[in-house]
Amino acid sequence: MKIAYVVPGPMKREEISRRQLLLQKWANPGVTVEIIDVAVGPASVESMYEEYLGILEAAKVIYRLDQEDYAAVVLGCAGDPGLDGLREITQNVLVVGPREAGMNMAAMLGHRFSVLTVTDSRIPRGHELALIAGLRSKLVHVRALNIPVLELAQNRSAALEKLVQIGQEEVEHHHADCLVLGCMSMGFLNVAEEMTVRLGIPVMNPVRTALKTAEALVMCGLHHSKNGYAYPPKLSSGKAKSLDDLLHKRTSP
Repeated sequence: MKIAYVVPGPMKREEISRRQLLLQKWANPGVTVEIIDVAVGPASVESMYEEYLGILEAAKVIYRLDQEDYAAVVLGCAGDPGLDGLREITQNVLVVGPREAGMNMAAMLGHRFSVLTVTDSRIPRGHELALIAGLRSKLVHVRALNIPVLELAQNRSAALEKLVQIGQEEVEHHHADCLVLGCMSMGFLNVAEEMTVRLGIPVMNPVRTALKTAEALVMCGLHHSKNGYAYPPKLSSGKAKSLDDLLHKRTSP
């Protein structure tokens, strides 16, 4: 089974190599995971506008992968940017959103969960994603570390301690049963297991939960519904031959 992890922005080669090793370590035997980034996009995602900046180029990559021998794609952003549209343009490859996967797993393991995100600017999106997933009634809070994405890995121990501190507050004062890490860079810090031990509740690593969701759905022979995510009519009718044909430019002033 081949799974692609698609990053909706350019990433340094050394960071891709580090993440590739972790993904392959977490994958089941017989599963190959490849990281693919895009040439143009945000350096990191800390706003909705930055989410939008990465969607078009990521869509082109995923549309191409749909014609190749990949079984699934995991979005490399826990804001699930463009997830519904990406599912529309794919007929063969499964597309998994990390936040959706993490929240659904938390909902199976407890009654109430909180999401820990990077900055205050991402809190509204956290509530929106829970609503879209049909899990708003199980969401306790969306809390921010207020550590920028690109600084998370600079001091892993400091990030871990802040995650534990906020997580403890959610457990003790707000009775959260589970926590969901709301950023893929948090996931690649590889702290969820340690947090689970220290806090005494399940902590969802969005990278691992998305990867395992993809593996499980493929092994079960399941794919997102094309009734729910219909192939774009212009593509299905042949009026458009590719994604580029869906994008029109004004030809006169």
